[in-house]
Amino acid sequence: MPEGRPLRILHVAGEVYPFLKTGGLADVVGALPDALHTLGFDVRVLMPGYGAALERARNEGPLDVVAHWHDGRLLASTLPRGCPIWFYETEAFTERWGNPYDNPAGYPWADNADRFDELARVGAALADDAMGVGWRPDVVHAHDWHTGMLPVHLQLARVPAASVFTIHNLAHQGLFELPARERLGLPGWVEHWQALEFQGLLSFMKGGIGFSDKVTTVSHTYAREIRTPASGEGLDGLLAWRGADLVGIANGIDTDTWDPATDPTLPATYTADAPEGKAAARQALLQETGLRAGARTPILAFVGRLAAQKGIDVLVDAIDDLIALPAAVVLLGSGDPAVRTRLEAAAKRHPSKVHATFAFDEPYAHRLYAGADMLVMPSRFEPCGLSQLNAMRYGTIPVVQRTGGLIETVTDFTETGLADGRATGFQFDGISTTALVAAVRRARSQFLRQARWRQLVGNAMRRDVSWTRSARAYAALYEEARDVRRRRFPYHTRHRR
Repeated sequence: MPEGRPLRILHVAGEVYPFLKTGGLADVVGALPDALHTLGFDVRVLMPGYGAALERARNEGPLDVVAHWHDGRLLASTLPRGCPIWFYETEAFTERWGNPYDNPAGYPWADNADRFDELARVGAALADDAMGVGWRPDVVHAHDWHTGMLPVHLQLARVPAASVFTIHNLAHQGLFELPARERLGLPGWVEHWQALEFQGLLSFMKGGIGFSDKVTTVSHTYAREIRTPASGEGLDGLLAWRGADLVGIANGIDTDTWDPATDPTLPATYTADAPEGKAAARQALLQETGLRAGARTPILAFVGRLAAQKGIDVLVDAIDDLIALPAAVVLLGSGDPAVRTRLEAAAKRHPSKVHATFAFDEPYAHRLYAGADMLVMPSRFEPCGLSQLNAMRYGTIPVVQRTGGLIETVTDFTETGLADGRATGFQFDGISTTALVAAVRRARSQFLRQARWRQLVGNAMRRDVSWTRSARAYAALYEEARDVRRRRFPYHTRHRR
């Protein structure tokens, strides 16, 4: 890198907020590049040009055509803070509306391997400036299985850029039948167990882990957990082998988007030093949902996927016991139809104590975080989690199962921690209704002591949940990745300027 030139970084992901979102991945890739851009790095983002994403982008202004590539083209827009983003527009992506990975029946789209391998090839072509856009990154940062083939194609094309691959959730690996290898035009050796073969299938996730210069995941604890058979999803051996290059960096959130001091969706704004508006948000949430909860009845919120990973079955099993504490429960999420049916039954059984919404609504999520008193996260595993960060930002106290990133981002309540400002929530051990109800009961005992609860809320709201610290950690990692690349491939890394 020439002296004085900022590091060039290309992020590639299957979804990016605010253009398309199915989960926390989009939030991360929508915020981290902008944070790096704000710090002065030369950053670009590449994502598929889904129909819905392009429609959202065009609502903000016209899209410039940057380059053509085979049967597609590259269109340019920007993220909220000005970081450039490129959309790869091709028929296979543009005509796919709804969930980008699964069909309406909940099964993976039959062309996922073809589409996301093509995205990886486009990313590699950009990194080699094969499209002639006049910009070549020093580091390519690929996110989750959708971009797992990108480090592979960087190696195959002998592109000099260093590569970083982030595992956002190891449970989703991008597994395809081995014959897909020939259809994609990949060399035969990728079917070897030391390459992409995984239990008789082709694993895009394994490609990202095995072929990148550095591997990251979204918390230190999760980085340790996935190197064990219990949490490694069959890849623990590979991850242990990559241990020296595997780093955990906790996520942040976009503190401009998630800011109770300026949030236009709230009935009243508030801060840690002037928290009165939170009471107005609580009252507005009760009116909106039809729930009844007096001063001694906390409102418990759940925001997330209705999936086993999130422990939603434990929460549903515990609803009657939670109501009896007493407490009210409000949920927002989508997923398992069987869980939805049970929640609908609970809401019908206790209309003044249980309310559930199944169509995700971003403004409503803001009102929910602001109006609730506690957030419950009985997750079986949690790589990092964003809900608890959003909740703390809005003064809603997390009650979390002790796992993954929840351990690092939520500091368990103690008398000392309350006094010195470190305590921000409540942790518990064990995936059971007994453990969850006991933790909420413990939290409620502090909720009833108003002065102490206000102090705990202030602690949570003052915790630094921004991307700035994490972005600096990634910047340091990018420099390490370039050093690794230079040592491994000294000839390849002589950039063609």
